[in-house]
Amino acid sequence: MRIKVKLDPGAFVPESAHTADAGYDIRTPYNVTINKGDSAKIDTGVHIAIPQGYVGFLKSKSGLNVKFGITGEGVIDSGYTGSIVVKLYNNSCSTKHFYRGDKIIQIVFLPIFKPALEIVEQLDDTERGTKGFGSSGR
Repeated sequence: MRIKVKLDPGAFVPESAHTADAGYDIRTPYNVTINKGDSAKIDTGVHIAIPQGYVGFLKSKSGLNVKFGITGEGVIDSGYTGSIVVKLYNNSCSTKHFYRGDKIIQIVFLPIFKPALEIVEQLDDTERGTKGFGSSGR
């Protein structure tokens, strides 16, 4: 399968660093500074024609998350062909500078399952039931 990509002037082609990588790294086309505890929106200039039946998930780069506290996520639906805009959050105690060409996020393409939803009066009993956050223990 091939997916069509259009680039605005100055944008970078999404790339995988290794053949077994699930995601394609997306780079910033300009310098960006995100102060501690703040966020920034970055227009990547990357347009992707995601085929119907698939979705593009924007996922944090693990290195940016673990080393610098930078996170971000998003959903790119098929049918959307505008520029991908990334919102990054700086969850750390220090300012982070990104320079033109730095990897800022990755996009992972996955097939979607879209079942019909059925309204019912009650759901079937399960082992977990309504037990939520922390219910599985430590």
